[in-house]
Amino acid sequence: MSTYTTDKASPFTRAVISSMRKLYPEALADQSFDNTGLLLEAPFDPIRRQMNSVLLTIDLTKAVADEAIERKDCIVVSYHPIIFKGFKALTLADTQQQSLLRLALEGISVYSPHTAVDAAPGGLGDWLADIVTGTLPGPEPETHTARPEDDVTDAEGKDADRNPAIPEEQEGEQSAETEESPELKAKQRPGRPSMGQRQSTYSKPTYPKPSELEKTDLSPSTTGHSRSVIHAIKGVEGFGEAGMGRLVKFKEPQPLTHLIERIAHGVGSPKGFPVAIPQTQQVEDIQIRSVGICAGSGHSVLKDVDADLLFTGELSHHDALAATEKGKCVVTLFHSNTERGFLSSVLKDKLTAVLKDEWKRVKEEVRGEIDSNWDLANEWEDALKDGDVLVECSERDRDPFGIVILQSSPQVGKPLSDGS
Repeated sequence: MSTYTTDKASPFTRAVISSMRKLYPEALADQSFDNTGLLLEAPFDPIRRQMNSVLLTIDLTKAVADEAIERKDCIVVSYHPIIFKGFKALTLADTQQQSLLRLALEGISVYSPHTAVDAAPGGLGDWLADIVTGTLPGPEPETHTARPEDDVTDAEGKDADRNPAIPEEQEGEQSAETEESPELKAKQRPGRPSMGQRQSTYSKPTYPKPSELEKTDLSPSTTGHSRSVIHAIKGVEGFGEAGMGRLVKFKEPQPLTHLIERIAHGVGSPKGFPVAIPQTQQVEDIQIRSVGICAGSGHSVLKDVDADLLFTGELSHHDALAATEKGKCVVTLFHSNTERGFLSSVLKDKLTAVLKDEWKRVKEEVRGEIDSNWDLANEWEDALKDGDVLVECSERDRDPFGIVILQSSPQVGKPLSDGS
């Protein structure tokens, strides 16, 4: 057998890498910390040839590595690099190294684009901006105007003890019993469960499901706005509008409640996520004129941005507090929930389209190599006959954090979409 098979990746792997570099050049990545590109180049083995398929994931966990091996994928495109720092050894004791060694043994390569995807025009930053400015299916929710009867509390604590689960007409009947029974009074007070209520359990963690992230049905924006790059990247040919972060400015102020609805809908309708607002304001009263956007961990990109709303994956407690003290609002979704939907909504189709042409080109290139070395003909023959191209998103990839919900807790307040 020719030694050629031991020092080159499979032809299909080469086509995938070339396609990713055309879409998201590594020169766009943040070189100050990032580690993008081909991180694991598995040698081609004609005897155990993998399928002409790509598995897209945000994080290359053990579960995702198992999935790729079971599927016999040729390459994993992992948005986050599984390698950030140099190795002094490769052992099975380290879980990440274990995944890499197992993938290499199976002939599966790993490519990571990370911040190159964030910065590219039409990339992750623009996808999030599309979500913020998009139009929800059906009529947009009306701005919720607070009414006195809607308030759970006010500055003086009025109605603070009222249980929204008890009809108002029944409150008079229970008032005497409540005054005589502190335990019952505590039981009726939202956020102050009795011992009996403490037996209730929280739900299992929930995650946005891949099936819910296939395509977002947000329509293109009908809301007047401008969009700009926060930290521009120059000098990459063909990518003049590249850079980290996006700043959206609306021509007319948008209710924060509308933007929360759009964000939630666009990323797969998670069961909940953090929203921070100034302590002197109410969420239904806040109007937003500008939004600073950054996928993942956004502090370094958004720290000096003059925007009413900061939308990112995660922000530290003190960074969020500093923002709200300046009158800004913050929406975070947990780190990778700002990224995962991009794989199914955008990258899957984009990569498939480019890869089809690139696979044809690489096959011709390899046939030229065969013409100069006939010993390679048998080894490459089956690989070059396969015209299939398949790009799929991992079904096991998820953010490490899920949301647990107190199942017995009555809802306090009205949904954001309730305009009554």
